[in-house]
Amino acid sequence: MASEIESQLQILAQLAQKAIAEADSLQKLEELRIGYLGKKGQLSLILKEMGKLSAEDRPRIGAVANEIKTEIQNNLTNQQQQLQQGEINRKILAETIDVTMPGVGYPIGKSHPLQSTIDKVIDIFVGLGYTIAEGPQIESDYYNFTALNTPEDHPARDMQDTFYFEDGSLLRTHTSSVQIRYMENNEPPLRIIAPGRVYRRDTVDATHSAVFHQIEILAIDKGLTFSDLKGTIKEFLRQIFGDDLPTLFRASYFPFTEPSAEVDVQWQGKWLEVLGCGMVDPNVLKAVGYDPEVYSGFAAGLGVERFAMILHKIDDIRRLYNSDLRFLQQF
Repeated sequence: MASEIESQLQILAQLAQKAIAEADSLQKLEELRIGYLGKKGQLSLILKEMGKLSAEDRPRIGAVANEIKTEIQNNLTNQQQQLQQGEINRKILAETIDVTMPGVGYPIGKSHPLQSTIDKVIDIFVGLGYTIAEGPQIESDYYNFTALNTPEDHPARDMQDTFYFEDGSLLRTHTSSVQIRYMENNEPPLRIIAPGRVYRRDTVDATHSAVFHQIEILAIDKGLTFSDLKGTIKEFLRQIFGDDLPTLFRASYFPFTEPSAEVDVQWQGKWLEVLGCGMVDPNVLKAVGYDPEVYSGFAAGLGVERFAMILHKIDDIRRLYNSDLRFLQQF
């Protein structure tokens, strides 16, 4: 009986040593510990048979069992240390940064050609002493038309030109409404620039869009004349298009300026209309509480898309809105 139990112990030791050496995870190692050394483990099952041994065989077999238990425990501890060290080595390898490796390049963002054009115009006028003013895109008829001296029968009020809501409000057709709101809350002298998005019922084609951007310029002070307007516009065009650019002022009509003019520049051998301008109509000054006998002013408005197309030689306004990265990456 003693030899049979001793043989079982030796076989158990061999099997345990092999199984522990092949364990590839701490979880598997813990399962082996319970399976061999737990209360219901294989070693405990064998030791239960020691009660059948004689008094002289029991101490010897007990000593063998203790040696095997110690051997299994040592094998478990050694394998546990190796697995833990292997886990640490894997983490170190995964988290190590090789500073000698070349960096990963990320594309640098760029301004959209519309935004870069707006920024350029703003920079020029801020350099001339102007401040930026903003206003709502959903406007009332009063701010969009009436306060700007637009007659009730003016074509711009027609449903074909303006987007109206059921309550009578509308999507602004120009940023001149910003000027009215600003003048109502500020006393002259003042010089502002009002960039923003505007809306009109235009048929979309290569040169027109129902949604586009405008920048309005306004100066109010004592003694301003049309010569001040011309000088400001010519200096702006010089800075944005370059020196020695032929410029032409043509008489025109706008409800809120008198006299009014459209400005053309000679660009690549052709005359191009780039903006409208004029002296602020006295009725507009009266609408905001300014005395036209004391103050005068000038205003101008330009389409950002037109300037962007000229500056970047873009042939179709729709290219500015289709978010084609092949197109946008050129700028």
